[in-house]
Amino acid sequence: MVWLQRLNDPERHTLSADLADTYSSLLTRLGAVSAFELAVLGARAMPTPGLAFLMGYQAALRVLWPSAPASLGALCASERRSVRPADMQVRLNDLRLSGSKDFVTAGLDADWLLVAARSEAPGDSPQVSLAVVYPGEPGVSLEPLPALPLMPEVGHARLHLDQAQCERLAGDGWDAYVKPFRTLEDLYVLSALCAWLYGVGQDNGWPQGMQLRLIGLLGGCAEGTRLCADSMACHLLLGGLFAQFAALKEEISQALQNTPGEWAMLWQRDQGLLEIASAARAKRLAKAWASAGLS
Repeated sequence: MVWLQRLNDPERHTLSADLADTYSSLLTRLGAVSAFELAVLGARAMPTPGLAFLMGYQAALRVLWPSAPASLGALCASERRSVRPADMQVRLNDLRLSGSKDFVTAGLDADWLLVAARSEAPGDSPQVSLAVVYPGEPGVSLEPLPALPLMPEVGHARLHLDQAQCERLAGDGWDAYVKPFRTLEDLYVLSALCAWLYGVGQDNGWPQGMQLRLIGLLGGCAEGTRLCADSMACHLLLGGLFAQFAALKEEISQALQNTPGEWAMLWQRDQGLLEIASAARAKRLAKAWASAGLS
């Protein structure tokens, strides 16, 4: 496990003027890495949980689209707080996209955008395709949104598309991309935040037992990356990993309170990142639990 050896690098990464440059310089520092290594080693080097989240998010994107450019990217799916195909209004016609996406993570710094769009013929059931557009191209504009209480250093934007030319990815946009990304994001963000906490603990002499439990969680996450994101086994394993993490929360909070510096404040601010999609994750776990005959 090369990632475990490199996880002990204590050097924090120097932030650049914007997220794109920070990410680019981090990739240069890390060299050739897998998506999981990007999540954990990148997060270990970041000064805040919010930036650690960004590393997990980028890693998940690269599992979703293995041909993704090396630069910063984003998935654009939600419209009016929904990702249901029937609620989407962005349309794809003749490789042209029109409509708006209302929440794009790191959108103002992204070099490429994956856009989920309706593509069925009039009168047919909703069909989703996934397409790629590039900020700065004709018909592609991004509107900055106010900073969130969570991870304010990672900006968000609203995407506006007006007959923007795009590249369409192969496969069904919902089943092959949007739906599995929910699980991939959960897995890689959990990996990233566990790695960030491990780094804080290692740098500040947390008890060995607690550091080992975080390493154990990371080992479980590594195993999860070998499973198909829409499989019953992956959802059950992910449910177990989140349960283990939840059991550590009080101990983590106490350790952070006893740690000099602003680590406790940063964690208090950003720990809600893991709760954002908890309802959808619980539904997937319940379905997997029933499918396994455990209910």
